[in-house]
Amino acid sequence: MRGNGWLRAGIAGVGAGLGAGVLGVGWFYSSVLLDTRQKLVLPERVVDAGDGTVTLRRSRLVEQPGVWGLRWADGLAVMGPVLRTERDIVVRALDEGPVPAPGTAAVVDTGPYDPDPGARGLAFTEVAIPTPLGPAPAWSVPAADPGAPWIVHVHGRGGARREALRILPALHRAGWSQLVISYRNDDVAPPSPDGHYHLGDTEWEDLEAAVRHLVAGGASRLSLFCWSMGAAISGAFLDRSTEAGRIDAAVWDAPLVDWRATLRQQARNRKLPPALTPVAAGWTSRRIGIDFDRFALRESPPAVRPPTFIVHSTPDTAVPVTSSRMLAQAAPSIGWEVELLEVPGVEHTSSWNADPARYERAVVEFLGRHRS
Repeated sequence: MRGNGWLRAGIAGVGAGLGAGVLGVGWFYSSVLLDTRQKLVLPERVVDAGDGTVTLRRSRLVEQPGVWGLRWADGLAVMGPVLRTERDIVVRALDEGPVPAPGTAAVVDTGPYDPDPGARGLAFTEVAIPTPLGPAPAWSVPAADPGAPWIVHVHGRGGARREALRILPALHRAGWSQLVISYRNDDVAPPSPDGHYHLGDTEWEDLEAAVRHLVAGGASRLSLFCWSMGAAISGAFLDRSTEAGRIDAAVWDAPLVDWRATLRQQARNRKLPPALTPVAAGWTSRRIGIDFDRFALRESPPAVRPPTFIVHSTPDTAVPVTSSRMLAQAAPSIGWEVELLEVPGVEHTSSWNADPARYERAVVEFLGRHRS
């Protein structure tokens, strides 16, 4: 009996140790999720460049089709199509910008343009949106027609306003005025009181402030254009804001429409055990007060459901395309008009990069059908 007692005590000790380890890893994973600090990571290497081409060491991201930025510590260039692939290298067109030196560490960037709408030849002004935490800057890009309807752009977690620079010109040509907002914890906007992302649960108030700013200036009907966590922000806005009824339509690129599914995907990316996801979600809920059930939009759709066009790349390893598919399939039964366009071959929020002309035609046509 005494031996069995020691055995039971030993097993209990091991179990407690494992439990503490899981809790600790869950806390760490939660901390990564809520961390607002940004660090430029440069995983790629320039082998050679010149005469309108750049040669990079071969990798999955370097081989993606389409138009991309190539960013390094002190430069940004626009890369065009893949011209040649060999065993260890990829040669791409170098369409615009400076030429990186051989040996330069770089990253393939979804945003080929910097730093503001002027880089796309668009006139704009920077305005201060009076958010609950203080003024947050936004780019105002008016259409030629002062009575044109407005589109509000909302970037994703860890992103920036420059995300919208890809699509601004096409929407400008089609006659929309546009407002590209920042929100709490952006490097140009006020920090949240606790210094954490709130994953859409409070950021929606900054979107609401932007809508109210436009309404005060005479706008009555608006549309939304959101990337990744920007969709979660807009989903909370559509569910909770008294201004939600003003929205005619929404475009969501690689939208985060189910936080738990996204956490499971990202745990797999980090080779973490599946059982860790609810632990990390639990820690996150305790730390920032978020109710993840409210962000599962298939089961808990927002109170206001404007026609929504989802574009999602099928190889997306950050936000699973399956969540978008399931929402689109369920949409008719919950009174929501949702269209889904799937794009092969590229990573998260990169559908524009794969084929800019196709992407622009699709979103302009959709928004045009729902234009007030």
